[in-house]
Amino acid sequence: MMSPQAYRTIHRTQKASGIISRHFDGEMIARVLDYFSVTPLRGSSSKGATKVLLEAFRALKEGDDLLVTPDGPRGPRYKIGDGALALALKADIPIMAINYRPSSYWQLGSWDRFIIPKPFCKIDFYIQSLRVSGMSMDEARAYLQEQMMRYALP
Repeated sequence: MMSPQAYRTIHRTQKASGIISRHFDGEMIARVLDYFSVTPLRGSSSKGATKVLLEAFRALKEGDDLLVTPDGPRGPRYKIGDGALALALKADIPIMAINYRPSSYWQLGSWDRFIIPKPFCKIDFYIQSLRVSGMSMDEARAYLQEQMMRYALP
């Protein structure tokens, strides 16, 4: 939920869309995206995959940046799914990896170990623009995994 704020800090006026699951928790995230003027595209690998993929390509064609959580709605945690990777390779676009580390936080017991920063803590953002052009799916996945884990919380 911190990523839209980090994204908007860098790209104040760029049109953007974000893929969000249709599950209950996705509604909360979709509202956060909407607040930051990011158009939510609802669907995931398990619900509405084809529809959301077509919407994502349409958004890219219209010049939107596309925000995607790479481990999908069910995980496993920190494992990059095929969807985000295939979009980047097919559309030949860079991937902007956004991680953050709060100095103090609560961590939920959910599959994704969701992080909630505590009030008034310091939050460090790590933002990288990564290109996967010309790589195979496996090469791109290994490269992204290595880069994203550099700043991931345990």
